[in-house]
Amino acid sequence: MKKLLPIYNIKHFKEDTLNTDFYANYFIPHIKHHHIVAEPHKHDFFLIVLFTKGSGTHEIDFNTYDIKPGTIFLMRPGQMHHWILSKNIDGYVFFHTANFYDKGFTLSSILDYPFFNLTHNPPQVLLQKKAFEELQKTFKAIVEEYQTNKLMKYEKIHSLISLVYIELSRHYLPATRIENETYLLKLRKLEHFIDVYFKTKKYPHEYASLMNISEKHLNRICKECLNKTTSELIAERIIIEAKRLLIHKQHSVSEIAANLGFDDNSYFSRFFKKNCSETPIHFLKKYQHESI
Repeated sequence: MKKLLPIYNIKHFKEDTLNTDFYANYFIPHIKHHHIVAEPHKHDFFLIVLFTKGSGTHEIDFNTYDIKPGTIFLMRPGQMHHWILSKNIDGYVFFHTANFYDKGFTLSSILDYPFFNLTHNPPQVLLQKKAFEELQKTFKAIVEEYQTNKLMKYEKIHSLISLVYIELSRHYLPATRIENETYLLKLRKLEHFIDVYFKTKKYPHEYASLMNISEKHLNRICKECLNKTTSELIAERIIIEAKRLLIHKQHSVSEIAANLGFDDNSYFSRFFKKNCSETPIHFLKKYQHESI
């Protein structure tokens, strides 16, 4: 039986099984005990890491970001990633589920923050010196509190995480600022539907029907907010999944085509080339060469 792309949950990273909604650590012991960070994989939780020393690169869904002191990465569940790190790397890392955050705050949701509210927003923040120094203290406090058994431990962690997210929101530069709250909510809904149905529904009118709006209005929302069409958003989701399956090297192109809902292997290859300017096989060869 062929293996799927690894999807890790918080249980993979902690010995304590009483609370599987949260984990925090200094980065050095984290990577010392969890070597999976070097291989492409996914998580079913939110991941936040602050680098304080060292350098490297961080690939997230086939986009590459530089790592240097003051860099923070904020990842949503389901994104594929891996690191290439220098030997002197250091920092802080914490994970949590959506439920862990949302149950601690009745007036806000994890998706209210700009770095999490749309998948098209970049997962990286580069802090200036003063903000870096202040947030480093808060990250340290989170790890220290997590390693204690003090009264109301997780209540304090909730508060510290909220401080981190509020400060990062003030320094964050989203791909696009969406002032229209109604449009933002509809985009979130569209992204959710695409994530659920992209293998079986590949046309804009199908998503417009799910959202009870016209196809024309849906395209207007996408164009005004992201300068993309609904078709482009659907295609982007299909292509990311195709690339994930290709690099995992457990499936043939024809199997991947069938997995993604394409009846015709040659049509899938044309679709991939139209959106990536290269065939699936050429993409895989180039990716493997660049990863050496």
